[in-house]
Amino acid sequence: MAEQQDRAGQARVIGIASIIWASSIFLSRVMGLVREQIIGRTLGASRVADLYFASFTLPDFLNYLLAAGALSIVFIPIFLAHLERGDHERGWESFSVIANFIVVVGTIGIGLLMIFARPLATLVAPGFSSDGDVETLVRLTRIILPAQFFHVIGGLLSAALQAQNLHALPAMAPLVYSAGIIIGGLIGAHYPQLGAEGFAWGVLAGSIAGPFALPLYGCMKTRMRWTALFTFRNPDLRRYLWLSVPIMIGFSIVVVDEWIVKNQASYLGAGSLSYLQYGRTLMKVPMGMFGMAAGVAAYPTISGLVAAGRIVEAYGLLCRAVRLMLLLTFAAQVCLTIAGFEAVYLIWGLFADRFTVADAQQTATVLAYLCLGLSAWAAQTVISRGFYALESTWLPTIIGTAVAIVMVPLYVVLRQQYGTIGLAIASSTSIMVYVILLGWLQRRRFEKEAAARGTRLLRGSQEMLGPVLRLAAAAAIATGLGLIARTQLLSWLPDMHLATILLRATLLCMFGIGAYLGLARSFLVTDVIEFEVKLFRKLRLG
Repeated sequence: MAEQQDRAGQARVIGIASIIWASSIFLSRVMGLVREQIIGRTLGASRVADLYFASFTLPDFLNYLLAAGALSIVFIPIFLAHLERGDHERGWESFSVIANFIVVVGTIGIGLLMIFARPLATLVAPGFSSDGDVETLVRLTRIILPAQFFHVIGGLLSAALQAQNLHALPAMAPLVYSAGIIIGGLIGAHYPQLGAEGFAWGVLAGSIAGPFALPLYGCMKTRMRWTALFTFRNPDLRRYLWLSVPIMIGFSIVVVDEWIVKNQASYLGAGSLSYLQYGRTLMKVPMGMFGMAAGVAAYPTISGLVAAGRIVEAYGLLCRAVRLMLLLTFAAQVCLTIAGFEAVYLIWGLFADRFTVADAQQTATVLAYLCLGLSAWAAQTVISRGFYALESTWLPTIIGTAVAIVMVPLYVVLRQQYGTIGLAIASSTSIMVYVILLGWLQRRRFEKEAAARGTRLLRGSQEMLGPVLRLAAAAAIATGLGLIARTQLLSWLPDMHLATILLRATLLCMFGIGAYLGLARSFLVTDVIEFEVKLFRKLRLG
């Protein structure tokens, strides 16, 4: 009885956390679209916009070196181990020594990048060769760089709250961050002489108010004890470094893809990088809503099953999470491909002077090719957490780095041959190669773990490849049919009024998603059939 109550309590906590994070991710994507909409309407697809997007490369590089993206995954188990033993003092001691290490390294890193921003700018965006472009890029980079300090320390503070099952403030942080950029951009729009600097100052202010201040306030309410402790002899610091080092020194394609794209796009005409960035922004909406939400929600349960030695159940849950996530992501991929122009024009072009119909067409074309890799981008957020649950951070990083090194020539060649479309194809190809390798290696790794515990993986119930391939085929056919339908629909509804664009987008998405689900069902994808059964059951009960 007590065990059942304990499991029910754990399920309730995980369920609440999942709802909080799913809502936060959805709202942050909406806020992100509003933010990018204001950027697009203020800066357009111009060289200034290109420079603003390129100015994030060095700050993102520093963030990556400090393993900020892995802070919660690496630090939570360390901090939580002390809390579960009732040793809060040791928990905050671990926090202090790790936080102080990050403060020292981060301060040195920001200082060095500030000093060498000008020569480094020619490396990250060599195509921006005029003195005015370089000056603008360096100035924007120097404004944004200090924001990484608050992101990284804030990430550690958020991890401390999550370890205590306090998720509300960490989940709100991205929303406040986006709000800061929006406010900075609106101020910049009011004072045109600021140009992109309004957005850059908004990045800095938003990082202080959101990712840093909110979790700091939450930790202070939990009686945080941040002491001036700094020693490499601390075992928790050594463990943190050991788990983080592969992420710090490896340049996985998941991260460097955007750096490579920005680097190569700098050689293209004005607005090219903006087209790629706006297209990526739209692609990130379903990627975050479905991929990231599924990963965040499933990770605690998968980790718990692995810790309990229930490897078969853990892999089964992981496979099911990937399949259900891809069921939704492929639907979004179909919709964004066949109605991408309408989505782009509604967000950036309608009633705007700086973003034209031609800009919307260019962005929509790039978006269609970026969406070839949308499902792979979403899948890697879930699959990678399977490795983290096994405390394996080296293998995904090694594979991702190898893929990045091998694929760099592809970006260069396709950029030279096909411009922005070539870069979009290279990006999609690289992430698909990475996910295929990662999924195969993960299967082998779980089989090895199961064998070590005297069990074996059940084939069939945990099948992943077959259903995913059938979903991909259904999405490809539905996309082709949708593009044919689009040609006919444009002859019936050709104008660019708001009502017509909304009607056209609605009809295209309904047709594309309906065709996709129908095809998936005819291909006997059981997840679609189960979804329909549950939906009809709820409707009948209602």
